[in-house]
Amino acid sequence: MRTSIATVSLSGSLTEKLTAASRAGFDGVEIFENDLLASPLPPREIRARCADLGLTIDLYQPLRDIEAVPADEFARNLRRARHKFELMRELGAGTVLVCSSVSPLGIDDDDLAAEQLSRLAALAQDFGIRVAYEALAWGRHVSTYDHAWRIVEAAGHPALGTCLDSFHILSRGSDPKGIEDIPGEKIFFLQLADAPLLAMDVLQWSRHYRCFPGQGGFDVAGLVRHVLRAGYDGPLSLEVFNDVFRQAEAGPTAVDARRSLLVLQEAVGVGELPAPVVPTGVAFAELVTPDAEPVSALLGALGFARTARHRSKPVDLWEQGEARILVNTGPAARRDGTGLAAIGLESPDPRAAARRAEALLAPVLPRRRAPEDAPLDAVAAPDGTELFFCATGRDPELPWWRADFAEVPHEPVPGPAHLDHLALTQPWHQFDEATLFHRSVLGLHAQESVDVADPYGLLRSRAVTNADGSVRIALGVGAAPADDTLHAQHIALAVADVVAAARAFRAAGGALLPIPANYHDDLAARYAFADGELETYRDLGILYDRDAGGGFRHCYTRTVGRVFFELVDRDPGYRGYGAQNAPVRLAAQHAGRPAR
Repeated sequence: MRTSIATVSLSGSLTEKLTAASRAGFDGVEIFENDLLASPLPPREIRARCADLGLTIDLYQPLRDIEAVPADEFARNLRRARHKFELMRELGAGTVLVCSSVSPLGIDDDDLAAEQLSRLAALAQDFGIRVAYEALAWGRHVSTYDHAWRIVEAAGHPALGTCLDSFHILSRGSDPKGIEDIPGEKIFFLQLADAPLLAMDVLQWSRHYRCFPGQGGFDVAGLVRHVLRAGYDGPLSLEVFNDVFRQAEAGPTAVDARRSLLVLQEAVGVGELPAPVVPTGVAFAELVTPDAEPVSALLGALGFARTARHRSKPVDLWEQGEARILVNTGPAARRDGTGLAAIGLESPDPRAAARRAEALLAPVLPRRRAPEDAPLDAVAAPDGTELFFCATGRDPELPWWRADFAEVPHEPVPGPAHLDHLALTQPWHQFDEATLFHRSVLGLHAQESVDVADPYGLLRSRAVTNADGSVRIALGVGAAPADDTLHAQHIALAVADVVAAARAFRAAGGALLPIPANYHDDLAARYAFADGELETYRDLGILYDRDAGGGFRHCYTRTVGRVFFELVDRDPGYRGYGAQNAPVRLAAQHAGRPAR
């Protein structure tokens, strides 16, 4: 199906929005009236610009407060509409959106609304234009799609149809099944938006919190299925009012928007994408650093051994059990210190995983490699983290990334540690995009979003996992400055005994994050512990959590650059990440920051 996006969904000038929509692969746009009014280009030049970019102008929006008004007011409305229709003819837009009235002059009279909309449609027809009537969820007298359709049906004009908007329908809890009773040819346009499930005024909800399909809590795919069964054959168009999108770059937002429609089309059976290839484990986490010494000291204290060196790059492999960390001191090293730059994901079919990622607009990363290096496919996540699709020696037909490394003398690698989860801090404007990316591109399941209190604001976190938990990635975003320790990334290392691991780390010279005594005093009030257990936790800075599946014991290292490690000892049934302890950890990290 054709795809379209409303210019109000993107930031910047009208020309910037049009360029972003075209580059993301959209077929058309809805031009929001305010964007046109603010543009220095006359309508004919905007039309030419769209044509050069390969975009059609699918809708001009909106005309407001038109119908069911006193006669003198309607006469003024027709004069206004005539001017807009003349403009639309120059613009090359064939359909205009008319929102249900919110005017205090509006009269609760469906017959009058139908009669005046019919007259409006007759005028539009003279200009070769169709009128799509939409029920606003906060409309004064018409606020539901079925009510709007009854008025359109009563008007009976061929140039008058209805516009369906997923937000207006689903935010009111209307049953979208009734859409199937509307003839497909009378559904002139379909606007799509998702939204988080919030208890608030619907107008504020609409104006500030809409998001792209798959990023909220609405069943947008279910609604689209009803629309398609009705026979609708127009574009799938996005109309998203969102404060974050209005401040973010138009280009990445447009790509995120288009990805959401590709996934939506796959869900409703009208688009073809390579099938998801869910990762089965984490092959490695790669740290980049301008100074390997503090990183090496930290890894050594944690029990990792340096086992190999890349044959052609300044990259060392450190291992402990099944946990593998790459330390890269090459040109990729960050100027702002050590950071988590890449993740290797075990995949049953790396090439197919890369094909799906590329089909969903993930940037494919060029790689500098020697002829003998394994040809690993890599894409970039929204935050810039590189994702490699790997096979670790299971299939002789697939290149094994480990073969790129030459062994170095080392002590036997201890076990049985593995990587429990990775925590990636997202740019403030890409949290929802990151969730959709990891769900759609990697096929991971998104858990519920949680808010965590930090001394300087709120942090949102949402984990994405595969079915057995062998891949867990916690995505977070907060309101603190970007260089704050709040935004440090971390690697959680699963150990068999967190007490033993913490003691060994400290004995090897490692520094654990100190936890306030008040926290452990509170633990004593909430849980019963064996004799001496709580005192041990207090001494080592170990935190504790419990859910229906079991217990969770964890502690943290000090931060090196922008990375720290977490030692994790989870009971098999525990499914969380110790979220209730995060405020304590964050406060402790803030308290331990060097003075500025």
